[in-house]
Amino acid sequence: MFSKMKGNLSDKFNDIDMTSNFAIVKSARKGLTTKVFYDFADAIKMPEKNLASIINLSSRTISNYKDAQKKLEPLYGEHLLKLIALFRKGEMLFGNVDEFNYWLQKPLWNSEEKASAWLTTNGGVDFLSDELDKMAQGYPV
Repeated sequence: MFSKMKGNLSDKFNDIDMTSNFAIVKSARKGLTTKVFYDFADAIKMPEKNLASIINLSSRTISNYKDAQKKLEPLYGEHLLKLIALFRKGEMLFGNVDEFNYWLQKPLWNSEEKASAWLTTNGGVDFLSDELDKMAQGYPV
């Protein structure tokens, strides 16, 4: 449903195959440049330090990778690509990244836990992606 829609993130990262989990892992194993990290942080208006923390790296490590022109290790690259795919889906569903970021700050299921708390693991990102799919199909989340 979301793959045919266009948006800012879809245009910016359309050269990376994120059509399935297999494609994401395959792309991550090839290695991602730090440019993808910095471009994504800019596109979603998130401080680089915060994004680095979400993918379980320090901002200093990302900076060192950039300086050494070293590619991200597959574990971090996979997490980053899953985040990009999630934000693309969120942008399509909510109309823009700002609205999606707003949703991420809201509690899930009338609990006190925000959706953004789930971003720190690949499984959490998959869970949020499933929730967006349900919303797109009209199910209450």
